[in-house]
Parts: sequence; structure tokens; C-alpha cells
Amino acid sequence: MAKRIIIGITGASGMVYARRLIDLLSQGWVSLDIVLSDAAWPIVITELGTADELTPTDSASIMQYFPKAEYQLHAPHDLEAPISSGSVKVDGMVIVPCSMNTLGKIACGIADNLICRAASVALKEKRKLIIVPRETPLSAIHLENMLRLSHAGAVILPACPSFYMRPESIGDVVDTIVGRILDHLEIPHELNVRWNPE
Repeated sequence: MAKRIIIGITGASGMVYARRLIDLLSQGWVSLDIVLSDAAWPIVITELGTADELTPTDSASIMQYFPKAEYQLHAPHDLEAPISSGSVKVDGMVIVPCSMNTLGKIACGIADNLICRAASVALKEKRKLIIVPRETPLSAIHLENMLRLSHAGAVILPACPSFYMRPESIGDVVDTIVGRILDHLEIPHELNVRWNPE
């Protein structure tokens, strides 16, 4: 049976991580539910696309940025979506990139949009929740929120790529983070992310 994974995309730089993850997950036995926050969409356009005026609930528009993906797209404020309920079986959730605003809301138990609600459900149901924060430097408030979420069961996986495999492209650098996300989702991959000192 296919795994069901939620991908939350928020208003932080790092949309290349989300695109690469979605492309790889869509190639296997994975069912994807995708939610873009209101703040994410302008950054998607800036980092991945064109200056077209598009909306985050326009699936035809999103296809040009994630062309390989097959997914269910949810509006960011649709709190009646199936993934907002703990009774719906989900195998994991990744928020990539995760803004400090979204991270702070989840840490405080605020569920005023679908990404935060789905994350809250993942925590209360003891399901895999992987948060990929993309911010620097980090304030004490950011760090305390991350610690609080870690104590609650989330995996905090900062977008801090490694370089020991000597990446030759931006894609290679992106894969060091995406590979670790896939590891934590327990999804096999062949990305070059393993430490091998030989």
C-alpha cells in the first residue's frame, strides 16, 4: 500500500528543497497531500518561476513548478480537509521550507491554517513530523521553539547542507537535505548523501 505523506510549503526561502522532494516522492508508491501557505506562493514564483500572477490553490499553475508530481492540493485555510483530522491515516508530514512564523505557531499549539492543523494532528497522533527550518541567524526564541517541538516528537532537520561528498551543482547540495528527509520518512533512495571517508 502506498504511503501517504503531507508536504507543507511555507513562506521561507528554499523552495528548491520542496520541489526536489516532491519530484522524488512522486516517482514511488507515495500519495501526496500538498498545502502551500499564503506566504509561500510569492516565494515559489520568485525562486522557481515567473512573475505571473497566480494563486496557491490553482493546481494547474502549480504543475509548472512541480511538473512530475501527482498530488492532492489543499487550500491553506481549508480546515475541513481530510488531513486536518486524526482519524485519517497519514504516514508522515514534512514542512519544507518551514518559516519561523509557522514553526512558532506549531510550537504554541496554534492551528489557524491547514499546515499548522495537520502538524498539530501529527504530533498528537505520534506520527512522523519533519520540520525543515530555513532561517539564519537563529534567535533564542527560534531555538526555544525548535526545542519545544523536538520534545513534542518532531524531527528538526535544518536546511544545512553537507559538503563532504564534494557537490558539483546546486542540485547536489539540495540532495543532501532531501536525502535526509527521505531517510527519516523511511523511503529508500539512491541520493549521494552518505559519509564515506574512503
